[in-house]
This record gives sequence, structure tokens and C-alpha cells, in this order.
Amino acid sequence: MRRPNISISISKLTISLLLALCTLQASGQKLFRLEKDSIPLMRGFQVSFDLFGFGMLQFSDYGQYEGALRLNLHDQWFPIVEVGYGIADHHDDLTTQINYRTEAPYFRLGMDFNLLKKKHQSNRLFAGFRYAYTSYKVDMYRENLPDPVWLWETGFGVRDEKCSQHWAEAVVGIDAQVFGPLHLGWSARYKLRLFHDDGNIGKTWYVPGYGTWDNTKLGFTFNAIIDI
Repeated sequence: MRRPNISISISKLTISLLLALCTLQASGQKLFRLEKDSIPLMRGFQVSFDLFGFGMLQFSDYGQYEGALRLNLHDQWFPIVEVGYGIADHHDDLTTQINYRTEAPYFRLGMDFNLLKKKHQSNRLFAGFRYAYTSYKVDMYRENLPDPVWLWETGFGVRDEKCSQHWAEAVVGIDAQVFGPLHLGWSARYKLRLFHDDGNIGKTWYVPGYGTWDNTKLGFTFNAIIDI
């Protein structure tokens, strides 16, 4: 009578092992299967205009006009190009009495990454980087400069001094939908000079797209954005 019991026990054990293997296989397939995302890779693009730089140009002696084009790849990666025109017309009333003037285009190339877990939504939190470059000419002059020897009034001036600068930026920011395709957004940037050529005049007071020489390495933008 023991043989039938042994056979029944072996049969039950075999069935149990097969069920366990099937369960493990199903669980493993579910765990390691890559879920297909129905969202396409190319999700459109954004055009934007920096209101902060425009406001600075209206209410101070330097600023810039700046626009950007940013591609939307899967609501996650955003290649971007920023193009602007920086202008400065500055007079130092307190110390040197020197007038400084420059205007020139600049550009930045980079990438933003959407940090939100729910990436397929209208609002975004992003971090990114930029490489930037500008080539510009500087006018520096002072009228009525006292001659230290003869004590008469003379002048000093440098015209069309060629300068250039390469720099990098680390960027964090947000953009939020206002209504329809209109978004508003801001960004904070940490700027790092890579290479620069100030010609023969020493430190240039203002670099188009970068800012003034003596300011902090932080920069900001406030953007009106159209999501297309």
C-alpha cells in the first residue's frame, strides 16, 4: 500500500513545482517587461522671449533682447538654442567718468531635462546646461581728462576694440501653463567663464549675453512661452 502513496506524493510534488515555476515565470516577465509608451518621441517645440532682459534694457543702462527655440522630445528631453542681442551704454559718474558702449549678438546651445515624475503634463520642472559664445566690439572714452603734467583738459578713447568670450551655464527653472498654448516660466543660471579675450583694454564692463564683469555669477530669465 505504500507504493501508491509514494506515487501520489510524487505526483502532487511535481504539480506543485510546475505551478510554482509558472508563477515565477509570469512574475518575472511582468517585472522585467518594458511597458510601451504610446507618447511619440517628437512632441513639438516651444518659442519664447525673455521679459527680464528686455525690462533691464528699458530701466537700466544694459540688457538684451533674447528669444529661444526649444524642441520637445518625449516630454523629457528639450534641446534648446537661445539667441540674443546685448546692448550696454554706461557712464561711470562716481569714479572713472568713463563712458562704455557695446552691442553685439550672442548665442547659447544646450539641453534641458524634465525632472517631474509625471512628465506628460503641461507644467514642467527642469534642469539643464548651456554653452555660450559672443564676439563684440567695445568703445571706451572719457572727455575732459586732466593731463597730470600740463594740467590741461585732454581726452582718452578706445574705439571698436575686438573682444570675445566663451562661457558655460548650469540652469534650473520651471514653466507653467497659463491658458491654451501660453506658458510663463523662469530660470536661474550659474555662469562660468571658459575663455575670454578682452583685447588691450583690460576687463570689459559688460559682455553681451553674460552680464557685467563685477556682478555675481548668477543670472535669471523670465520667459513668455508659446507651446506648439
